[in-house]
Amino acid sequence: MLDVLQSGNLAGAAAPAGGDGRKSERRNGLLFVSPWLLGLLLFYIGPMIATLVMSFTDYHYVSESGAGTRFVGLDNWSRLFNDPMVAHSAFVTLKFALLFVPLSVLLPLALAYLMTARGLWARGFFRAAFFLPAIVPGVSALFVWQGFLNGDDGWLNRMLGVIGISGPNWLGDTTWVLPGYALIATWGVGNTMLIFTSALNGVPRELYEAATIDGAGPWYLFRHVTLPMISPMTFYNLVLTLVALGQYFVVPFVLTKGTGDPGGSGMFYTMYFYRETFRFYDAGYGSALAWMMFAAIMAATGLLFWSQRFWVHYAYEVKS
Repeated sequence: MLDVLQSGNLAGAAAPAGGDGRKSERRNGLLFVSPWLLGLLLFYIGPMIATLVMSFTDYHYVSESGAGTRFVGLDNWSRLFNDPMVAHSAFVTLKFALLFVPLSVLLPLALAYLMTARGLWARGFFRAAFFLPAIVPGVSALFVWQGFLNGDDGWLNRMLGVIGISGPNWLGDTTWVLPGYALIATWGVGNTMLIFTSALNGVPRELYEAATIDGAGPWYLFRHVTLPMISPMTFYNLVLTLVALGQYFVVPFVLTKGTGDPGGSGMFYTMYFYRETFRFYDAGYGSALAWMMFAAIMAATGLLFWSQRFWVHYAYEVKS
């Protein structure tokens, strides 16, 4: 009994020291992450709060009478919902999303599937070749694409002419400008391809062997083994694609010099936000546009996270 009491006393005496040690560890941890926390506060959270406040003001940081701020309440938000250009630019972005999102997921998945196929010759060379465009500076690559998609003597139309097809004016036709941008989007799928390649290499071989013994064919293996096992990476790539869609700006801005031509068919929401904020210097209205875009991306991402319960399979997940 005496030994037990003594051991208990020793444990009780050691507890404060252990508690002090944990406090010291937490303090040191906070000290090490404090630069990141400070940067998050100053460069992300702070500006976001500032733009939210600015969305309720008439703030022109450059004007004939000088910069000034005037509280206008919900005027900017009312203007946003009644601005036809907001609806137009959002519709252009939505139409492009119907091309951009499937292409940005299905094409790298197909390439990754080929990269993991048995008997592929020069696998390392093709993997590097598909990834290389992802590290090429985007603006310089756009000038190459501008020549490639030129409606008069572009390389793509010349290749189509060889087989008797008269190619369209990809970047100068209101019907074909968004498919043209979608083609340009294929330039950077190498990074997504590598992620899918890693996921495909991580699928247990015994699952394929067991399904093959049961008589499964290639399509059944892909549909019921491969896709469920790589669904977490598919979900991850879809989230990144949605975020990239919300930031899609450089390609149409450079190719149209910010005009959104032809006929406004290339006026994406991000370009309209840029025009109102940095050309007309209406930072109050621009802040409202930015928050509306943020809300739309958050809603789409939230819907995607909600949907994962129906199609994303985690191998070691325990369902209640």
